[in-house]
Amino acid sequence: MKQLVTSWQLWALLSAFFAALTAIFAKIGIENVGSDFATFIRTIVILLALAAILSATGGWQSLGSVSGRSAVFLVLSGLATGASWVCYFRALKLGDAARVAPIDKMSVVLVALFGVLFLGERLALPNWLGVALIAAGAVLVAYRG
Repeated sequence: MKQLVTSWQLWALLSAFFAALTAIFAKIGIENVGSDFATFIRTIVILLALAAILSATGGWQSLGSVSGRSAVFLVLSGLATGASWVCYFRALKLGDAARVAPIDKMSVVLVALFGVLFLGERLALPNWLGVALIAAGAVLVAYRG
């Protein structure tokens, strides 16, 4: 059981599951709400949930334990997340969830590219084929034919 809980694959699958629910719940929830205000409400819920998780697990840390470099990149990550959420909710407000979500998941393709370009990660030919298939699949799912 411990091996399952420490498996990145399990957590990645759970992330995908909850991301799918996010799209469906958000599409229903923004029906009569502005997308930016909906993002604000979502952010408050996330802050409260994470505070509860940190309290329950004893995971709070002093801000002094975070290096300057880590702090800069965590702030940049937070800004990117916020921008992503604002754009995602606006897209959901304007489009079908079944078409918005696949385009949003083009982030998988971009992460692969950025990982290679900026982090020095390496992908083998089968990995690149998978990246190409994800890109093609996202476009095909979003296509309105």
